[in-house]
Amino acid sequence: MKISPKFTHNVAWGVCWAAGLLSLAFLFIIIGYVFVNGIGSITWEFLTTNPKGGLKGEGGILSALVGTLYLIGITLLIAVPLGVGAAIYMAEYARNNWFTKLVRFGVESLAGIPSIVFGLFGFALFVTALGFNFSIMSGALTLACLCLPVIIRTCEEAMKAVPRTYREASYGLGATKWQTITHVILPAAIPGIITSIILTVGRVVEETACLYVTMGGSSNMPTSIWSSARTLSLHLYYLAMETTAINKALATGVILIIIIIIINFATRWLSDRYIAMSGGGRMSNGN
Repeated sequence: MKISPKFTHNVAWGVCWAAGLLSLAFLFIIIGYVFVNGIGSITWEFLTTNPKGGLKGEGGILSALVGTLYLIGITLLIAVPLGVGAAIYMAEYARNNWFTKLVRFGVESLAGIPSIVFGLFGFALFVTALGFNFSIMSGALTLACLCLPVIIRTCEEAMKAVPRTYREASYGLGATKWQTITHVILPAAIPGIITSIILTVGRVVEETACLYVTMGGSSNMPTSIWSSARTLSLHLYYLAMETTAINKALATGVILIIIIIIINFATRWLSDRYIAMSGGGRMSNGN
């Protein structure tokens, strides 16, 4: 029996839709469960007091919240410039030779290494050898190493996706290579760069294993980047594994989700503003 191309197309289309809807269903089920069971435990005291420990998980999440924001900011300040710079080199300057292939192989290999291995590396180098001790800086440097492969590969592919005609038009107007990169390629590749930043923020927020051995997990309010601290995800781990306060663990999960949503919207808004100001939006649309 011969199967018609139209039937095959309809089946493939249906499978893709079913896979997408199933993914959305799992997403809403997980988020809905966390919100329904955790939103009731969020109070002003929960948000404005430090964790106090104990079997019942006394106290709130203020110091963990501050530690998370510290960690996100410092990690992005370290990882994004290095990652975007490396991506510019790989996409625009590097020749297709054995060295470039070796660099790409190294980046892809680093992306597959478990986070606890990065944690042990961070403990050996930043905490012990460099004397940073258990601190936010040690955790941020470790997370920067962890996130760099994702930033480099995502940004490199975004830059390679920019049509070659953009480069040729820029060179034809007398622009230098660096001017072409900064005024043409980067604005057109902003959506991909923003995606890499969002992925980095998500990785920073959800990571626990490598932070357990680099930040120290102190529940005290951090006073500087050299203070020991804990993140919300690490605090959630402590609540779930060492206390009976599952309701507070779920409430912490709600705050984590809200932070990620806010950062995603803020990043998208800033990228749209940048594209509008630089004229990259018109260029991306082919006008």
